[in-house]
Amino acid sequence: MAAVAALYKEFQALNVEILSISTDSRFVHKIWQAEELSKMVDGGVPYPMLSDGGGKIGSVYGVYDEAAGVDIRGRFIIDPDFVIRAMEVLTPEVGRNPAELLRQVKAFQHVVKTGEVTPSGWEPGDITLTPGPDLVGKVWEVWKP
Repeated sequence: MAAVAALYKEFQALNVEILSISTDSRFVHKIWQAEELSKMVDGGVPYPMLSDGGGKIGSVYGVYDEAAGVDIRGRFIIDPDFVIRAMEVLTPEVGRNPAELLRQVKAFQHVVKTGEVTPSGWEPGDITLTPGPDLVGKVWEVWKP
């Protein structure tokens, strides 16, 4: 959460809304913000920390662990039409990569804007592909990893 908060202005510049959701109560969030997150990022986490007591939201997204009573850590990219475009779910031992999240958001926004597709590891300014019959069997001519 702190790593995403450190990039928050970049997400805002892309018109991205960030929400964090956990099964912790708003009171736990308040203490966590004051005692931990605010020491990691100036001012703490600048986006909403929502409570999913009982795991209803986590159940909808397939990340609620009923036996443990917690939402498993994950991230979801949801477009303006509320379509899940990407998701990543990891156990707590391995941290997520907010720079990769930012890259993926830029890639999805580029795809929607242009109709082009982005190859693996695409960054703004890199080669894109235009899907269609002319590309079939010729991707290798245009893109090499």
